[in-house]
Amino acid sequence: MATVLHAMNKADVRAKVSAEEWQVRVDLAAAYRLVAHYRWTDMIFTHLSARVPGPEHHFLINPYGMLFDEVTASNLVKVDLDGNIVMDSDYEVNPAGFCIHSAIHMARDDAQAVMHVHTPDGVAVATMACGLLPVTQTSMIIHEHIAYHEYEGVALDLSERERLVTDFGDKNLLILRNHGTLAVGRTVSECFLWLYNLERACSMQVRAMAGGALYPPSDAALATTRRQGQSLMMDGGLDRLAWPALLRMLDRVDTSYRD
Repeated sequence: MATVLHAMNKADVRAKVSAEEWQVRVDLAAAYRLVAHYRWTDMIFTHLSARVPGPEHHFLINPYGMLFDEVTASNLVKVDLDGNIVMDSDYEVNPAGFCIHSAIHMARDDAQAVMHVHTPDGVAVATMACGLLPVTQTSMIIHEHIAYHEYEGVALDLSERERLVTDFGDKNLLILRNHGTLAVGRTVSECFLWLYNLERACSMQVRAMAGGALYPPSDAALATTRRQGQSLMMDGGLDRLAWPALLRMLDRVDTSYRD
C-alpha cells in the first residue's frame, strides 16, 4: 500500500481538482455523514468510495482512522487501482477496503460509487442460510438485484477480487456472506439509495423473523412488485428526489462535510 503523505486543506485540494471531482468529493463526504446519521458505521472499519471523473480510474475513499462524521470533501483520499495514494494525505487507506472497492471499480464502469457496511441487521441476514427473503415491499423491490459472495476471511488477499467480481456480475447489491452488505450506483446518490433500501429490508426481515412465522406475498404480488421495482430503482427518479432532501437535513445540522 501507499506511503502516507502530507495533508492539504480545503483550499489546496479544491484548487488542484476539477469542479467535477470536487462535486463528487462533496457528495461522497455527504454519504459518509448519512451513514453515520443512520448508525450504519462500524467505528472506522467500513468504507464508501467514488470514482474520480477522468481517464485515470482513480477513486476516493475514506481516510483510515477517521470516524465517518469527521469525513469532509477535502480529506477523502485519492488512490489509483494499485492502491497508491495520488494526492497528499496524512492518512492511509483501509487495505480490506481497497481490495473490495478496487475490484469493483476495475470491473464495472457503471459502478461510479461503491458502499460497503457491517450493520447488525445486514450482517445478521448475511449469516442466514435463506439470505434476504422477498417478504416485505422493500425486499421485493430489490430482490432480483441482489448477488451473494462467500466469505473467505478478511479481504486482504487481492486474488479474492476476481471471485468477488464474478459473483457480483451485473447486480447492484451484494450480500457478502458472514460479513455485510454492499451497493453500487452510477452516482453517489443512486448508490446510497440502493444501500438504504437493502439495509431497510434487512432490518425488516430481522424484526419479522423475531416475531414468528412469516406471511409470504402471493406470486402475482411478488411479480408485480419486482416489475415496479425495476422502474423505481433503475430510472434514477427516486434518488434525484431524495438526495437533495438528505443534503438539506445534513446542512441543518452541520455543513462541515462540504469543507
